[in-house]
Amino acid sequence: MPPDVLLDSPPAILHEVPMRRIGLAIVLALGITTASLDVEGQQAGKVVRIGYLSPLSISADSAYTEAFRQGLRELGYVEGKDVIIEARYADGKFERLPALAAEMIRLKVDLIVAAPTPAVRAAQQATRTIPIVMAFSGDPVGEGFVAGLAHPGGNITGLSATVAEMAGKRVEFLKTILPDMSRVAFLFNPATVRQAVTGTEAAGRTLGIQVSMLSVRNRNELDQAFASAKSAHAGGLVVDLTLRDHWGQIVDLARKNRLPTVSGPRGFADAGGLMAYGPHFPDLFRRAATYVDKILKGAKPAELPVEQPSKFELVVNLKTAKALGLTIPQSLLVRADEIIQ
Repeated sequence: MPPDVLLDSPPAILHEVPMRRIGLAIVLALGITTASLDVEGQQAGKVVRIGYLSPLSISADSAYTEAFRQGLRELGYVEGKDVIIEARYADGKFERLPALAAEMIRLKVDLIVAAPTPAVRAAQQATRTIPIVMAFSGDPVGEGFVAGLAHPGGNITGLSATVAEMAGKRVEFLKTILPDMSRVAFLFNPATVRQAVTGTEAAGRTLGIQVSMLSVRNRNELDQAFASAKSAHAGGLVVDLTLRDHWGQIVDLARKNRLPTVSGPRGFADAGGLMAYGPHFPDLFRRAATYVDKILKGAKPAELPVEQPSKFELVVNLKTAKALGLTIPQSLLVRADEIIQ
């Protein structure tokens, strides 16, 4: 019996209790308290299992995965001690995403980090209860991931971007380099967020450019896609970011067909593409870690507003421009965040 109960007992009964029994009660009470603290400590020190879902291959996604891990480290998490990351990659085969998401549910992950839109969609279809953090999604409201950016209202939150506006900018940059361009092709995966398609089409209408839509599901369809672009007399090519695993082949085909290209992630220009314009993608993944931290500390995804990118970059590859016989206008060069010589 705890000491505070004994002190509430009638005085006559208290005097009849041997001192050794009081001592035993105190020891038992202290033992119970210590055991309770130990349980709480174990719960507080629980290793969190985080699912990480990507439609890309490990190599294509490595910079993003590392940026996410860096974000966790900056917040004090130690992988293997505080968190375990269960990363799954679809290797460019988007049809594998639902199965990979289902595997994460079987692993009983505490939270899922997913990007871009196709991965978020697969995670949403797999669970409506486990928290999902979008490292990047082009149109979370239009895709039905959240009710609104300020108040997501479900189990999904994270980071978004104005995909339509960025898609339009890429067409605009090509037009700046090729003022006489009247046709452009848009190379995309059918799983591409709809805003990327509509944004490219809208930019074409605004600039008086005809847009040819070229859907590509795998690398085996790329040769035909470039043949279609050539038949359509496309002066330039916009490459959707979902085709990252095929950059090498796309750049080679663009060089052979002397077709100027632009995509989103800066790595496209590093790989030999003419230009890249979009948000600083590694920064988005690093910031996704802050959402993970808030959720693990008790915040509800439904109440965490979706953020927009704060850093954008334009990268121009002058080496590729020279190979294509193009002169990049000074007006575009001064806007570039980086120029690859």
